[in-house]
Amino acid sequence: MYSGLFELPWWGYVVVALVMTHITIASVTIYLHRHQAHRALELSPLPSHFFRFWLWLTTGMVTGEWAAVHRKHHAKCETPEDPHSPQTRGIRKVLLEGAELYRIEADNKETLARYGHGTPNDWLERNVYRRSVVGVSLMLFIDVVAFGAIGLTIWAVQMMWIPIWAAGVVNGLGHYIGYRNFDCTDASTNLVPWGILIGGEELHNNHHSFATSAKLSAKWYEFDIGWMYIRILEILGLAKAKKVIPMPKFSDAKPQPDLDTLQAIITHRYDVMTRYMQSLKHTCSEEIERLKKSHAGKFDARAMRRWVLSGEERHLGEVQKAQLAEVIGDSKALATVVSMREELAAIWARSTATHEQLLKQLHDWIERAEQSGIQQLQDFSMRLRRYAI
Repeated sequence: MYSGLFELPWWGYVVVALVMTHITIASVTIYLHRHQAHRALELSPLPSHFFRFWLWLTTGMVTGEWAAVHRKHHAKCETPEDPHSPQTRGIRKVLLEGAELYRIEADNKETLARYGHGTPNDWLERNVYRRSVVGVSLMLFIDVVAFGAIGLTIWAVQMMWIPIWAAGVVNGLGHYIGYRNFDCTDASTNLVPWGILIGGEELHNNHHSFATSAKLSAKWYEFDIGWMYIRILEILGLAKAKKVIPMPKFSDAKPQPDLDTLQAIITHRYDVMTRYMQSLKHTCSEEIERLKKSHAGKFDARAMRRWVLSGEERHLGEVQKAQLAEVIGDSKALATVVSMREELAAIWARSTATHEQLLKQLHDWIERAEQSGIQQLQDFSMRLRRYAI
């Protein structure tokens, strides 16, 4: 049996497969995702063309199609128009058929026309890196020539890597289970605080909260290996990050918040809302447990606390919405928490209001929070006074 140009121990073939698939995931996260889809960094022609070539060999994906489908995912996230949301299509569907969902949307000419702008449209893209089996067939030939029969297995692993990890795990589990640093409006989650197999894409909640950030890690314990590669490219003069996740800054509490305070709160709105939820968690838990007794345990206390704090009523069924409305109606404290949460979010949601109008809303919100009689809400209002640019 032909053994190929390179004879390796068994573990050598494993290393080769892992290295080659890792280059592929790095190409996806750095080039397709952060550079093309979100314009979070600039890439010089050398790495940019290498990534295009490598993706042509190992995935057959077209830059414009991938960027368009992903941009639509952000624009229509968790709605029926989202190309691959497990919240609307079911986790099993996205996990097992994520690659097929991508291909279906990539065939949608309206999606490509609306969301595919600014992607490469040169001679190479139109005539070489277009959708075809030429690149992946060439990769199969290279694997077999280099490694013999085992090259077929290496090639199969390469072909499955992106459909499983990106289309399935990130798009599926990354909107279904995990932890959240930021209370953004979709269901995105961070799968683990560190990862190598997915190139940093496992920090999905961070990404959805700050989509134009070239760096996906936000906490000291999170590791984004894709960002490490970007920093290396920056040192070599081959890349330049445009934006990273802004970290909140604090000063002494101001007697009256000013326009700088307002700007800082809007800039760090996801941190503000996440801290709001954390601050009021104990109050909500106590109140919900009290109400659970009077309601004869008719609802799930843990789920009810999440619904009250998160504002995700749009994802609930009619029965759950009715339960939520009944519980809130029976508690002045919960009604206050919910209304204050909605009014806080409205400060950065109303784009037509002037800065002076928004600042007045902020003053009114803080005043009512301090007069609410809820200690945690009073403490949180003091935190708002400390946000700084």
